[in-house]
Amino acid sequence: MKIRAAGLLDLSRIEELHRSTDSNLKEAPVPAARLWTLLSSTLSAFLPLAQETLIYVAEDGGKVVGFIQASGTPIGLDLRTAKVMQVLNLQVVDSAESEDIAAALIEHLGNQALQRGAHRLFVRLPDRDALLPVFRLRGFRQYATEQILFAEQVHRGITPAPDGARALKRGDTRHLYQLYRKVTPQHVSQLEAPTYRDWRALHGEWTGRLGAGGSSKEDVVVDRVELVGWVRADRSSGAQPHTLSFLALPEPPLPDELADVGLKLLGDSEAPVWSSLRHYDSHMIDALRGRGFSVLLTQLLLVKELALQVPVQEKGLVPIFG
Repeated sequence: MKIRAAGLLDLSRIEELHRSTDSNLKEAPVPAARLWTLLSSTLSAFLPLAQETLIYVAEDGGKVVGFIQASGTPIGLDLRTAKVMQVLNLQVVDSAESEDIAAALIEHLGNQALQRGAHRLFVRLPDRDALLPVFRLRGFRQYATEQILFAEQVHRGITPAPDGARALKRGDTRHLYQLYRKVTPQHVSQLEAPTYRDWRALHGEWTGRLGAGGSSKEDVVVDRVELVGWVRADRSSGAQPHTLSFLALPEPPLPDELADVGLKLLGDSEAPVWSSLRHYDSHMIDALRGRGFSVLLTQLLLVKELALQVPVQEKGLVPIFG
């Protein structure tokens, strides 16, 4: 078996492999789960060759038997400058060698990413994905769990607007980053956004990966000398559900108040709504559950360190004698 970079002549076979997975998704009992998988950065979110992605294929006997695709983080970042990459897709033929093919593709991508200067690989996987053991055996470890909450019809609450609620304004970004650091476990923030600059680069993806064309966004923060809460309502004008994104200190009744603020921002729309929250956002998950949301699916967030990062030693003063 040979692993090589994909070319234009491989595109039809790559799309054929991807469609085979897409047909399996169509059998999912909840159509919204399939839509999330196709639109988010979950594994199997295919991007065309024209995008800024790396695609490698596994070839056996002159036939493409699998492919892997990755992009810079955030998606669309110039691969020449990407220090962090995300696996978007891994598809292999259904055979007795499927796991071996997948493992070889993962290993090849890691080697190529390291040669390009990347030092970390991320991947999102549904919690029951058959490829999960393959990633774990290739050095990926789980650092967070993400739950996608979904409501066909929401139950709007009656809590008043929280004290200090106002529209997001220019100059709030650094304060929003400080809030992110407060509500995010250190081991997660150190991986995803250890600096304000990293967080700004990741901000568009982190605050709602589904940002669809034709949607309109509105942000509200809760300002009590420092920011203690944030909500974004991303209203979709198409067939997609609306999206709510949150950051909130776990201080009752703030989570319930923010949930109601977000639903009010959506107006009288009766369209479905979803929200992506991490395991450490349990206060917001409970608030949404109380308003008609249920867990649509659970995703595992995995990371692999491609190179050991050794901090540069600070220069100290050395006494001179003589």
